[in-house]
Amino acid sequence: MPRVVGVTETGTRQLVVGSVRRRLRLLRQDLWTLRADPLPPSVWLRWLPHGVVCLAALGIALGDMAQLQDNGYLGFAFAFPIGVAQGGAAVLALWRPIPAWWLSLAATVVGAVALHGRLSMEHGVTFTWPWTVAGIIAHLFVLLLVGLRVPTRVSAEVLAGTALVTYVLQGLWGAANYQPTGVIAVCLSAITVVLGMALRGRREARTELDRQTTLTTEERARRTLLEERSRIARELHDVVAHHMSVISIQAQVAPHLVENPSEELQENLAGIRQNALEALTELRRVLGVLRAEHPDAPEQGADPGTGTAPHAPQPTLDRIDALVENTRAAGATVTLRVSGERWSLPSGVELSAYRIAQEALSNVLRHAPGAQAHVHIAYLPNGVVVEVTNTHPTRPAPPSHGAGHGLLGMRERATMLNGTLRAGPDRDGGYRVYAYLPVSPDDETGAPESGAAEAPVPADQAAAPTATSAPPDDPKDDTA
Repeated sequence: MPRVVGVTETGTRQLVVGSVRRRLRLLRQDLWTLRADPLPPSVWLRWLPHGVVCLAALGIALGDMAQLQDNGYLGFAFAFPIGVAQGGAAVLALWRPIPAWWLSLAATVVGAVALHGRLSMEHGVTFTWPWTVAGIIAHLFVLLLVGLRVPTRVSAEVLAGTALVTYVLQGLWGAANYQPTGVIAVCLSAITVVLGMALRGRREARTELDRQTTLTTEERARRTLLEERSRIARELHDVVAHHMSVISIQAQVAPHLVENPSEELQENLAGIRQNALEALTELRRVLGVLRAEHPDAPEQGADPGTGTAPHAPQPTLDRIDALVENTRAAGATVTLRVSGERWSLPSGVELSAYRIAQEALSNVLRHAPGAQAHVHIAYLPNGVVVEVTNTHPTRPAPPSHGAGHGLLGMRERATMLNGTLRAGPDRDGGYRVYAYLPVSPDDETGAPESGAAEAPVPADQAAAPTATSAPPDDPKDDTA
């Protein structure tokens, strides 16, 4: 049994010794350093705080030398370096707070030792000891800058070191015929350190809040982008699924339209139908993942993002007249002009053109109350142009609760089709959205002759604002 107790005591002793060593090592890393930690310039006053500290340091040096010479009867050879050290510590704290604290503490100890014999033996006058008045002011400047720059743990260590040195000088050593200033110095030092730590904590909290605000803004923009891409993917799924269903049905019906079809033809058509069915199955799986964002939400009524029912056919430019009428019913004055020969565009192009026009008209209703809107759809031999303009609003727009990224979705749709989109204020104070959606040669099955449509709108006539005139935060950039 004694052997077990001895082993336990040995283990406990090793743990205590190891803990003490770690704390001493941490203390040495905190206080025995020349690491630079400069005080940054003020946001509004720039370098004014640094100039104030430098002027205060000059006053501290002159005042400390005068007090040491006149009241402490020290010679200039002693008073000058002590005063310069006290004032210089305040300036040094602007860049290296921990070395400045050591310098201020060392100057205080040297001054206390130099005055100790004179106070007890020669003059017998009442004198502030071990801290001089200028020494206290200088040390408070240093402690404030230390609290502003270093972590809370280091500030507490600095305050404890100041209190310990003061206790050793005044409490353990002492001197005769003097006015003790240790308690006052320690109390003021504690208040100053707490003030510095509080200001530092406030600054860090504000910096963290700004960082979190920036991250939240970026995350909101990223989430809006992903939601818009998911919405586009769901809509394209419906378009592709329709074509695949048609392919499957045509492949199933084709053998009945030919007398005595060969086995090779039947096998090829069966393979086409089987591939189409497999593609439809994969598309349904993808759509299930995309629609799993809110699996418990009932699919009732119209989708607020698209304005259509959940399982309604995807809109095309054939419904642009209904869109304009709905906008007029909401109280806006809208005119529609369609130029060029109407031809069958690919489903993805039709859907994107309709959504861009819908989003632009929604922004007119939301951000330009009382303005007149004009929609121009131009069919070209190699694509389609969607242009929505509005005049200057006649009354202020109410606050919008949207995410502020409506143009993001329009640009996503145009980029997906290798098109272009320009949006911005025009010269008359209104707003203009111009989108060109091209059609690849492989998809131009229903395109008219090249001379049957108007030429594309030139880029220099797009009236899109330049990089210098466009506002950084577009007020019309909102979700539908």
